Amino acid sequence: MQGFKAKAGRKSLKLSLGAVAVVGAFSAFTIPAQADVKTGVDAWSRGDYATALREWQPYADKGDADALFNLGQAYKLGRGVPQDMVKAEMLYAKAAAKGHAQAGDNYGLLLYQRGEKTAALPYLRAGADRGNSSALYLMGLSYFNADGVSKDWVRAYALESLAAQPHADVPALGVAQQALTQMDQYIPMEDRQRGIALASELATQIEANRNRLATATALGTPVAMAPAVKAPTPAARPAARMAPPEAVNQPAPEAVQLATPTKAEPAPKPAPVKAETKAPVLAKVEAKVPVKAEAPEAPRAPAEKPVAPKPVAKPAPALAAGSWKLQLGAFGVAANADALWGKVKALPQVAGHARQNVPSGKVNRLLAAGYSEDAAHSACSQLSAKGISCLAVKE
Repeated sequence: MQGFKAKAGRKSLKLSLGAVAVVGAFSAFTIPAQADVKTGVDAWSRGDYATALREWQPYADKGDADALFNLGQAYKLGRGVPQDMVKAEMLYAKAAAKGHAQAGDNYGLLLYQRGEKTAALPYLRAGADRGNSSALYLMGLSYFNADGVSKDWVRAYALESLAAQPHADVPALGVAQQALTQMDQYIPMEDRQRGIALASELATQIEANRNRLATATALGTPVAMAPAVKAPTPAARPAARMAPPEAVNQPAPEAVQLATPTKAEPAPKPAPVKAETKAPVLAKVEAKVPVKAEAPEAPRAPAEKPVAPKPVAKPAPALAAGSWKLQLGAFGVAANADALWGKVKALPQVAGHARQNVPSGKVNRLLAAGYSEDAAHSACSQLSAKGISCLAVKE
């Protein structure tokens, strides 16, 4: 659910403000320290949008970044004023130029949405550094497609892995998981493993950035977490059409079609050796020529029948074993790993295999162990077809 977000030391006020088009993970409102701006927030929560705007406008005119951002949200949603995305974008740009992180997130996403990807990249990069899921997702696509940045499939996989995992109070992005599934078809396994290791390092950096921003805000000395650039003046154009509002927190970006690069050729697997087939040995039967008996003989006692040997019991087939494993995800919350294991443990691709939780930085990797290489790749292929993320790894 979107809502007003208080600075450190103030209560967070939640409001059902509605969502925007899916490519806009727009941030919540901000309550600055000024009492009159707080009065505007209170008025907004009562539905008195005109009073809220009247309280915020003087501070926005003086260049207050929080007031500019809050007014941008009002124009974006069309509350108290006609919806005007050109005006909203201009206000976001001004607030972002003053280092307002949330305004920078919104402004970058609007730029990306209309195709100005080069201009959007500094804002998306800054948002990704703070763990903004939409920014992580779009930066991952940029690195995968070499769109405005040098191609880096390891970093692309790391960023999409982070966007696909829930964190703090933000749910995972389903489109990021879809992107990972597509990337699995092109990125070599070794690079995917390196991407997962990099994701753990980036998660640590993101947490440090968030803590630094929270501490600075609490001390009243906010740090610049948005790119320091001059606020551009957007060209006048018709207001963007917005999707019907829905109550969300951070909506997922719209799925962006991945470019189809040349698929990396996997190392050729040796052709399977056919089992040697021997012709069946037929029992040799000799034809017997009947011999005419010269004289009847006394009947002989029948020969004892040979006792057939008891069949030797065959040992039960051993369960599949090996040094390969299925990586089913990396989780910062143990309950999410438990939920996924509960979903997959009965599936034939996983049943009978041991669960492993392997710490990796700030997250735990969920693994199913005991596979041969071929079995691991086959199981992952089948799980991916069911919509379950899977990566075959050797450890």
